[in-house]
Amino acid sequence: MAAELTLTGVSEDSELYDTLLGGSLLAEQTDEDAEPATPQEIVAAAQADYARLLAVLYDNGYFGPTLKITLDGVDAAAIPPVRPPRRVDRAVISVDPGPKFKFGTARIAPLTPETELPEGFATGATASLGVLKETVSSGISGWRAVGHAKAELAEQELTARHQERQINADLRLAPGPRLRFGALAITGNEDVRTERVREIAGLPVGEVFDPEEVELATERLRRTGAFDAVALTEADNIGPNATLPITARVVEAPKRRFGFGAELSSLEGLTLSTFWLHRNLLGGAERLRLSAEVEGIGGNSGGEDYKLAARFERPATFNPDTDYYALAELEQLDEVNYFSRQLDLETGIERIANQQRRYTAGVGLRTAETRDAFGTNRYTLLTLPLSAEFDYRDKDLDAKDGYYAKASITPFAAISGSDNGLRTYLDARFYRTFGTERPVTLAFRGQLGSLSGPELSEAPADYLFYSGGGGTVRGQPYQSLGVELPSGDTVGGRSFLGVSAEARVTVTEKIGVVGFADAGYIGAEEFYDGSGTWHSGAGLGLRYATGIGPIRVDVAVPTSGPEVDDDFQVYIGIGQSF
Repeated sequence: MAAELTLTGVSEDSELYDTLLGGSLLAEQTDEDAEPATPQEIVAAAQADYARLLAVLYDNGYFGPTLKITLDGVDAAAIPPVRPPRRVDRAVISVDPGPKFKFGTARIAPLTPETELPEGFATGATASLGVLKETVSSGISGWRAVGHAKAELAEQELTARHQERQINADLRLAPGPRLRFGALAITGNEDVRTERVREIAGLPVGEVFDPEEVELATERLRRTGAFDAVALTEADNIGPNATLPITARVVEAPKRRFGFGAELSSLEGLTLSTFWLHRNLLGGAERLRLSAEVEGIGGNSGGEDYKLAARFERPATFNPDTDYYALAELEQLDEVNYFSRQLDLETGIERIANQQRRYTAGVGLRTAETRDAFGTNRYTLLTLPLSAEFDYRDKDLDAKDGYYAKASITPFAAISGSDNGLRTYLDARFYRTFGTERPVTLAFRGQLGSLSGPELSEAPADYLFYSGGGGTVRGQPYQSLGVELPSGDTVGGRSFLGVSAEARVTVTEKIGVVGFADAGYIGAEEFYDGSGTWHSGAGLGLRYATGIGPIRVDVAVPTSGPEVDDDFQVYIGIGQSF
């Protein structure tokens, strides 16, 4: 049975009451929902609470408090930790916070013109220890941002005037000299070559110190995947000629990794995928990924699809933020309305502008044999794939706020079997969460596709667009919507528009429910003009949170569009639907 805890001296309706309990270890140990604590643990928590609760009081402007903690009437500070009582039934935290202090003088100097101080560091504001710390940190950060890496707090005068209930704060900073980046030393690497670590980090040696460059170099090393841990540390002492040496300490990740995945749909069947990854193929953090995927196992959306792929990536090839890639993909698609075997060879570069923005440009060769309602076609295309990706979501698999957008543009020149043309596709998503106790996330998605150049009968069948299924309109059968020919056969369209909306409601810490509606449009024209066909679907879903993302189960029904045979569809996977 947990000990009973009482906090006296502060009104239960006050914000300070909740703040004190939130900062108390003793409150955690005596929580009815927690595992019962031993008397020794309770004594240790009570004794630690003296320092913790005083810090909470100072942070809220109470600089003359009285604090006493008793366990069954005995002062906790007087109980030897090695001889705790056999049991503790009642704990009491008695607080007399005293008067709240405000800032009288609030001064810090010198500062850079760009430094922004906390609003709470001002005459008349509540004197908070946390605000003082934040003020000093802001002042030092301002100097570091312009190259003064060794800026520090040189002097502080804090005077408490109890009669006026004021704290006078006078802080002096010592900026120190303006420094430049010194040599980058590397430690901890075993298989990744030292010179490649320096190239990937891209630290601008010789330029004026900038803490953002240190963070950027750290991120560059981490995103290679070759290291489990990366830390860049500044030398304690200034080097020759006003330079600051930096040391990169890395811990290499296992070279090889193997993984697999599965997804199930009532119509599309089972999808199985696997991959093998080498993180340091040639000693320069190069990545080689071999993958295989089989879709449509036991499904009713055509036959089984197969894909084999190999992708090579070399980080920091032309500069620290530009990677080189080369890939080869062999794929067979046995879809409802067409069959295709194709080989793609591609090489190009990926520019990482920052953690949220990426751009790619490549050149590729695609050769394929397709069969659809227009007959069999063999074509070979020279492609120029271009893309831009903006990812400002808070989480990839379970976004609560932010947005995501990816646009791809692929001009192609026909070597044989087709005409020259341009394929474009845009996927944009937006997320916003409301509430705290049972938050509701509204999620929206828009998709837009277009194929211009070749006529419908001459267009590559696998470049055309369809709608229906888990990636477009749930509730409608997979690729059920296309362009219907006079013969009654269906082929893909040259224009596509998809819209989706979800309301995601958190019921418990692990369980959530989702209501959703999707709609899709396919037209024979190059760009949407309304002459094509719409269909839609709607449904409900269940989410169960796991460490890697929510397990998703959606049940959807068709709500409009051409008549279909199936009354509902079921989709199961990991992560939100978009």
